[in-house]
Amino acid sequence: MNDALQQPGLNSLSKSFEPAAIEAHWGPEWERRNYAHAGHRGTGVPKDGAESFAIQLPPPNVTGTLHMGHAFNQTIMDSLTRYHRMRGDNTVWIPGTDHAGIATQIVVERQLQEQKIS
Repeated sequence: MNDALQQPGLNSLSKSFEPAAIEAHWGPEWERRNYAHAGHRGTGVPKDGAESFAIQLPPPNVTGTLHMGHAFNQTIMDSLTRYHRMRGDNTVWIPGTDHAGIATQIVVERQLQEQKIS
């Protein structure tokens, strides 16, 4: 097995995610199996009788703290969507609308007040 694909020990974890070795190994196989394509066997046509899976993708926030929560959740949603697509389910990951507009506005207004801009 390629050393880059072996599970590292906790002492050797990289400070950043380096997907090149994993993608080089699994990417061609997943493409061959049409895992990244919607619909029945990657045709784009929903599969009759298949389970359906839908998830809403919230938009990013303008503040770092609020955005980090979305970035974490989006990773989980991406994994769930890919998992269901790989199972053969009819999947959709829908871009969402701003559900945190008021909270974001309050944070930005406070930052502007602190900077004496507002």
